[in-house]
Amino acid sequence: MNARQIRRFALHYGEMVAAMLLGMMVLWPVWMLATSAAGDGSWLRSATVETLVMATTMALPMAGWMRFRGHRWAPIAEMCAVMYAGFAVAVPLYWAGALGEHGLMMVGHIAMFVLMLVAMTWRWQEYAGCHDAVAA
Repeated sequence: MNARQIRRFALHYGEMVAAMLLGMMVLWPVWMLATSAAGDGSWLRSATVETLVMATTMALPMAGWMRFRGHRWAPIAEMCAVMYAGFAVAVPLYWAGALGEHGLMMVGHIAMFVLMLVAMTWRWQEYAGCHDAVAA
């Protein structure tokens, strides 16, 4: 592990987070507009559905950016899975009443960023190396 690899790793993380935030800023308002006719009591506007939609608005552009940067499909699928993993733990806690809506979003998002680092560390060479061409 050298300084260049650490910089590449940090750059990859930052690029994925930027893609996620951009996706959230662009796609979340589209979801809100598309479901605006559904009242706040609708299942479409439930905290459970909205957390899954939020994760999706972040995962799709991140996956697209990863593919553009030359990542293989397996690490892209893994990274998308960790986007939902925190919510998979938090949603049952929400259903059980141990978390409120705010807590659900907070736990899910914090877990998302931590689990991204874990997945990236697991595939250190994937994220600390260079990706010049898309591999199958």
